Amino acid sequence: MKLYSTVACEGSAEQTIEKSRFIAHAAPASTKEEADAFIERIRREYRDATHNVPAMVIGDKFQIQWGSDDGEPQGTSGAPIVQMLVQEGMTNVVVVVTRYFGGIKLGTGGLVRAYTSSAKIGVLAAKPCDVEEMAALTFKIDYKLFNRVQNHDFGGRADMADVGYTENVDFSMICEPQDAEWCKSVIAGITNGEAVLTSEAAKLVQRPRS
Repeated sequence: MKLYSTVACEGSAEQTIEKSRFIAHAAPASTKEEADAFIERIRREYRDATHNVPAMVIGDKFQIQWGSDDGEPQGTSGAPIVQMLVQEGMTNVVVVVTRYFGGIKLGTGGLVRAYTSSAKIGVLAAKPCDVEEMAALTFKIDYKLFNRVQNHDFGGRADMADVGYTENVDFSMICEPQDAEWCKSVIAGITNGEAVLTSEAAKLVQRPRS
Protein backbone atom coordinates (compact mmCIF):
# COMPACT_ATOMS: atom_id res chain seq x y z
CA MET A 1 0.00 0.00 0.00
CA LYS A 2 1.46 3.35 -1.04
CA LEU A 3 1.84 5.78 1.86
CA TYR A 4 3.51 8.77 0.21
CA SER A 5 6.14 9.82 -2.34
CA THR A 6 9.58 11.22 -1.55
CA VAL A 7 13.11 11.25 -3.00
CA ALA A 8 15.63 8.45 -2.65
CA CYS A 9 18.84 10.47 -2.47
CA GLU A 10 20.38 13.91 -2.76
CA GLY A 11 20.35 15.36 -6.27
CA SER A 12 20.96 18.62 -8.10
CA ALA A 13 20.17 20.19 -11.45
CA GLU A 14 20.76 23.54 -13.11
CA GLN A 15 19.13 25.71 -15.74
CA THR A 16 19.58 29.25 -17.07
CA ILE A 17 16.54 31.50 -17.54
CA GLU A 18 16.95 35.00 -19.01
CA LYS A 19 20.65 34.98 -18.04
CA SER A 20 19.88 34.08 -14.41
CA ARG A 21 21.46 30.85 -13.23
CA PHE A 22 19.18 28.59 -11.16
CA ILE A 23 20.72 25.66 -9.26
CA ALA A 24 18.33 23.31 -7.46
CA HIS A 25 19.34 20.87 -4.74
CA ALA A 26 16.89 18.33 -3.29
CA ALA A 27 17.31 15.69 -0.61
CA PRO A 28 15.30 13.37 1.63
CA ALA A 29 14.62 14.68 5.16
CA SER A 30 12.42 12.97 7.72
CA THR A 31 12.67 15.74 10.34
CA LYS A 32 12.76 19.53 10.32
CA GLU A 33 16.23 19.37 11.90
CA GLU A 34 17.56 17.32 8.97
CA ALA A 35 16.01 19.76 6.52
CA ASP A 36 17.41 22.79 8.36
CA ALA A 37 20.91 21.28 8.32
CA PHE A 38 20.70 20.64 4.58
CA ILE A 39 19.49 24.20 3.91
CA GLU A 40 22.33 25.65 5.97
CA ARG A 41 24.89 23.54 4.11
CA ILE A 42 23.67 24.70 0.70
CA ARG A 43 23.55 28.34 1.86
CA ARG A 44 27.18 28.09 2.99
CA GLU A 45 28.21 26.49 -0.29
CA TYR A 46 26.52 29.25 -2.33
CA ARG A 47 27.03 32.15 0.06
CA ASP A 48 27.86 34.43 -2.88
CA ALA A 49 24.52 33.77 -4.63
CA THR A 50 21.83 36.41 -5.02
CA HIS A 51 19.20 34.17 -3.40
CA ASN A 52 19.05 30.73 -1.77
CA VAL A 53 15.35 29.87 -1.64
CA PRO A 54 14.52 26.95 0.71
CA ALA A 55 11.39 24.84 0.97
CA MET A 56 10.44 21.69 2.84
CA VAL A 57 7.49 19.33 3.22
CA ILE A 58 7.77 16.79 6.04
CA GLY A 59 5.51 14.16 7.56
CA ASP A 60 3.42 11.32 6.15
CA LYS A 61 0.41 13.66 6.35
CA PHE A 62 2.38 16.68 5.02
CA GLN A 63 2.33 18.12 8.56
CA ILE A 64 5.23 20.54 8.03
CA GLN A 65 5.05 22.82 4.99
CA TRP A 66 7.51 25.72 4.95
CA GLY A 67 9.29 27.91 2.45
CA SER A 68 11.09 31.25 2.35
CA ASP A 69 11.45 33.76 -0.49
CA ASP A 70 14.92 34.76 0.74
CA GLY A 71 14.65 38.30 -0.58
CA GLU A 72 12.63 37.58 -3.72
CA PRO A 73 9.21 39.32 -3.95
CA GLN A 74 6.76 37.79 -1.48
CA GLY A 75 5.03 34.63 -2.68
CA THR A 76 7.11 34.20 -5.84
CA SER A 77 9.51 31.41 -4.84
CA GLY A 78 9.37 29.55 -1.53
CA ALA A 79 5.59 29.14 -1.30
CA PRO A 80 5.18 28.04 -4.96
CA ILE A 81 7.85 25.36 -4.44
CA VAL A 82 5.99 24.06 -1.37
CA GLN A 83 2.71 24.04 -3.33
CA MET A 84 4.35 22.15 -6.18
CA LEU A 85 5.72 19.49 -3.82
CA VAL A 86 2.33 19.00 -2.16
CA GLN A 87 0.54 18.83 -5.52
CA GLU A 88 3.04 16.17 -6.63
CA GLY A 89 2.37 14.20 -3.43
CA MET A 90 5.98 14.63 -2.29
CA THR A 91 6.92 14.71 1.39
CA ASN A 92 9.97 14.15 3.59
CA VAL A 93 11.85 16.28 1.09
CA VAL A 94 13.83 19.52 1.29
CA VAL A 95 14.71 21.75 -1.68
CA VAL A 96 16.98 24.77 -2.05
CA VAL A 97 16.93 26.72 -5.31
CA THR A 98 19.95 29.01 -5.66
CA ARG A 99 19.79 31.98 -8.03
CA TYR A 100 22.60 34.03 -9.50
CA PHE A 101 20.85 37.10 -10.92
CA GLY A 102 21.64 37.67 -14.59
CA GLY A 103 20.45 41.26 -14.87
CA ILE A 104 17.01 40.65 -16.39
CA LYS A 105 13.95 40.89 -14.14
CA LEU A 106 11.49 38.03 -14.62
CA GLY A 107 8.35 39.55 -13.11
CA THR A 108 6.06 37.82 -10.63
CA GLY A 109 4.81 35.09 -12.96
CA GLY A 110 8.26 34.53 -14.40
CA LEU A 111 9.76 34.06 -10.95
CA VAL A 112 7.10 31.55 -9.95
CA ARG A 113 7.69 29.53 -13.13
CA ALA A 114 11.48 29.74 -12.82
CA TYR A 115 11.59 28.58 -9.20
CA THR A 116 9.02 25.80 -9.54
CA SER A 117 10.55 24.42 -12.75
CA SER A 118 13.99 24.52 -11.15
CA ALA A 119 12.69 22.72 -8.06
CA LYS A 120 11.08 20.08 -10.28
CA ILE A 121 14.30 19.23 -12.09
CA GLY A 122 16.13 19.15 -8.74
CA VAL A 123 13.58 16.69 -7.35
CA LEU A 124 13.84 14.60 -10.52
CA ALA A 125 17.62 14.40 -10.04
CA ALA A 126 17.03 13.16 -6.49
CA LYS A 127 15.15 10.09 -7.84
CA PRO A 128 11.47 10.34 -6.84
CA CYS A 129 10.11 7.18 -5.27
CA ASP A 130 6.97 5.85 -3.64
CA VAL A 131 7.09 4.63 -0.05
CA GLU A 132 4.90 1.56 0.41
CA GLU A 133 3.96 -0.43 3.49
CA MET A 134 4.78 -4.08 2.87
CA ALA A 135 4.70 -7.24 4.96
CA ALA A 136 8.08 -8.62 6.06
CA LEU A 137 7.97 -12.32 6.94
CA THR A 138 11.18 -13.64 8.53
CA PHE A 139 11.96 -17.36 8.47
CA LYS A 140 14.64 -19.68 9.83
CA ILE A 141 15.56 -22.74 7.78
CA ASP A 142 18.42 -25.19 7.19
CA TYR A 143 20.78 -24.69 4.26
CA LYS A 144 19.52 -27.56 2.14
CA LEU A 145 15.90 -26.40 2.18
CA PHE A 146 16.96 -22.79 1.65
CA ASN A 147 18.18 -23.73 -1.83
CA ARG A 148 14.61 -24.70 -2.72
CA VAL A 149 13.32 -21.33 -1.59
CA GLN A 150 16.04 -19.49 -3.51
CA ASN A 151 15.17 -21.34 -6.72
CA HIS A 152 11.41 -20.96 -6.43
CA ASP A 153 9.58 -18.58 -8.77
CA PHE A 154 7.27 -16.39 -6.67
CA GLY A 155 5.83 -14.77 -9.78
CA GLY A 156 6.76 -11.27 -8.67
CA ARG A 157 4.43 -11.43 -5.65
CA ALA A 158 7.25 -11.72 -3.08
CA ASP A 159 10.94 -10.82 -2.91
CA MET A 160 13.67 -12.23 -0.71
CA ALA A 161 15.67 -9.86 1.50
CA ASP A 162 17.98 -9.69 4.53
CA VAL A 163 19.54 -13.14 4.18
CA GLY A 164 21.75 -14.10 7.12
CA TYR A 165 23.97 -17.19 7.24
CA THR A 166 24.71 -18.66 10.67
CA GLU A 167 23.97 -22.15 12.01
CA ASN A 168 20.85 -21.95 9.89
CA VAL A 169 19.70 -19.44 7.27
CA ASP A 170 17.55 -16.48 8.28
CA PHE A 171 15.77 -14.65 5.50
CA SER A 172 12.80 -12.36 4.94
CA MET A 173 10.13 -12.41 2.28
CA ILE A 174 8.73 -8.99 1.36
CA CYS A 175 5.22 -8.92 -0.10
CA GLU A 176 2.01 -6.94 -0.20
CA PRO A 177 0.13 -7.25 3.12
CA GLN A 178 -2.74 -9.05 1.38
CA ASP A 179 -0.26 -11.65 0.06
CA ALA A 180 1.23 -12.52 3.48
CA GLU A 181 -0.86 -15.65 4.07
CA TRP A 182 -0.25 -16.80 0.49
CA CYS A 183 3.50 -16.34 0.95
CA LYS A 184 3.52 -18.29 4.22
CA SER A 185 1.63 -21.10 2.51
CA VAL A 186 4.10 -21.19 -0.40
CA ILE A 187 7.12 -21.29 1.93
CA ALA A 188 5.49 -24.08 3.93
CA GLY A 189 4.86 -26.06 0.76
CA ILE A 190 8.39 -25.66 -0.60
CA THR A 191 9.98 -26.69 2.72
CA ASN A 192 7.51 -29.38 3.77
CA GLY A 193 6.53 -27.20 6.73
CA GLU A 194 10.08 -27.07 8.14
CA ALA A 195 10.66 -23.32 7.70
CA VAL A 196 10.04 -21.56 11.01
CA LEU A 197 8.33 -18.17 10.90
CA THR A 198 10.24 -16.09 13.47
CA SER A 199 8.64 -12.69 12.94
CA GLU A 200 6.03 -10.86 10.93
CA ALA A 201 6.09 -7.06 10.70
CA ALA A 202 5.29 -4.09 8.53
CA LYS A 203 8.19 -2.71 6.50
CA LEU A 204 8.46 0.55 4.58
CA VAL A 205 9.90 0.00 1.12
CA GLN A 206 10.94 2.59 -1.48
CA ARG A 207 10.08 1.88 -5.09
CA PRO A 208 11.06 4.11 -8.05
CA ARG A 209 8.17 6.40 -8.95
CA SER A 210 6.69 5.63 -12.35
